[in-house]
Amino acid sequence: MHPRWYRLASPEHGREPRTPKKQTITGGRLARAPPAEPADGDRASVTPVRHETVTANGMEFACLSEGPPSGPLALCLHGFPDTAHTWRHLLPRLAEVGYRAVAPFMRGYAPTAIPGDGRYDVGTLARDAEALHDALGGDGDAVLLGHDWGALAAYGAAAHQPDRWRRLVTSAVAPPASMAAGLLTYDQLRRSWYLYFFQSPLAEHAVGLADHAFIDRLWADWSPGYDGAEETARVKASIGDPDHLRAALGYYRALFAGPPDDPDAAAALVASSTVPPQPALYLHGRADGCMGIDAMGPVTDFLAPGSKMVVVDGAGHFAHLEQPDRVGDAVVTFLGA
Repeated sequence: MHPRWYRLASPEHGREPRTPKKQTITGGRLARAPPAEPADGDRASVTPVRHETVTANGMEFACLSEGPPSGPLALCLHGFPDTAHTWRHLLPRLAEVGYRAVAPFMRGYAPTAIPGDGRYDVGTLARDAEALHDALGGDGDAVLLGHDWGALAAYGAAAHQPDRWRRLVTSAVAPPASMAAGLLTYDQLRRSWYLYFFQSPLAEHAVGLADHAFIDRLWADWSPGYDGAEETARVKASIGDPDHLRAALGYYRALFAGPPDDPDAAAALVASSTVPPQPALYLHGRADGCMGIDAMGPVTDFLAPGSKMVVVDGAGHFAHLEQPDRVGDAVVTFLGA
């Protein structure tokens, strides 16, 4: 396992203090309880972040977690180019309503290990989520959240082993069947140029130039107007060395590598293109410069009954960071329905 841990910045990150909206877990569902102020006005004193290392699917995952260890599991999966810190606003919101909210650094993202098998296909990512569910003591009341690549992993895990998860929340990448036509439009192909460039052996060199300025530019293009300097510094610390960068690009190269040899991962990969049976909340930033909202298709047609889509105004690809209160309210409300 990579030895480095990366400091989590102050809980509010410059936002005005907010009265927590507290809820309680009742019979596998969430029921609203009267709000209560933290003793010293600091949310971190109520749900301090914990650093954990968990062995799952044959490798070690570093995780950030908040909330009661005995609460229902809320597993939060990040995408590219990002880290587990992307959930810093949502982890305390989930913890406040009783969840044990856990955000792993995905495989290949330090301080999580680089997998010895070199596998980064969506089926394997889904199997990671299932194995983390086991390792973290999850049950049928667990919920699964995913952004970007984490969303693709979440679709696979939710459909492959549905009894593990009560509800699903995804963001920025719609169900694959919904996007099938939109991904091949000219406008979306122009946005997705990097995906094809990452197939080139020149990609590692280009991304690494000028202190990984490529990563800064992606964030600027994908979430226009958002200052992502804090996030990109963490990304560079996680995947800035050649081995971890190669791992992160491996996700994209696996798209064209054919199905995995492992039968369980292959089954999860197939499941990722089917309709997950759980009610799902899908969030998409209106100004997303990576995955255009026009390319996402009829999203709720490819989600279970009781699902909904929320378009987040004033946000791009990283809506949960750009509009944390709006996204947090939508997520907590949906999970409590």
